[in-house]
Amino acid sequence: MILIVLGLLAVAAFVGWIAGRATREETTTVTVGSTSSTTGTTSTLETMTTGTTSSGTTSTGTTGTTTGGGSPDGGDPEAGKGIFANYGCGSCQSLEAAGTSGNIGPNLDEAKPSLSLVVARVTNGKGAMPSFKDTLCDKQIRDVAAYVVDSTGRG
Repeated sequence: MILIVLGLLAVAAFVGWIAGRATREETTTVTVGSTSSTTGTTSTLETMTTGTTSSGTTSTGTTGTTTGGGSPDGGDPEAGKGIFANYGCGSCQSLEAAGTSGNIGPNLDEAKPSLSLVVARVTNGKGAMPSFKDTLCDKQIRDVAAYVVDSTGRG
């Protein structure tokens, strides 16, 4: 009886794996061009997405994205602005560019933190600041760090 149950579980797992592979989306990111100077870095990325729908139709799409703003690590200050607003950073942090006046954390305009410090604080937290490493991906952390650094005039 136990062998029958284990056999059925193995078959169900295999069928689930096959179904997952048939309906997944694959994303490939290719760097198309890149330029850099002492004032900043600009990269153009092209992303190709291919997926199979439940009806069996295959779809392919291409999108282009340009990022820049002087952040050599690839952080996008414009995307970071949205992250800063959407994750409630201004409830604790004061940042003139964001129109926030939180007083739990430091006044970012006065502190003018470095990019590495912002990345470390957002990733790991410290004191009253929580860690966002389980909430934001590395790119989002770099984006919000680039926004803070650019907004405080340090970038």
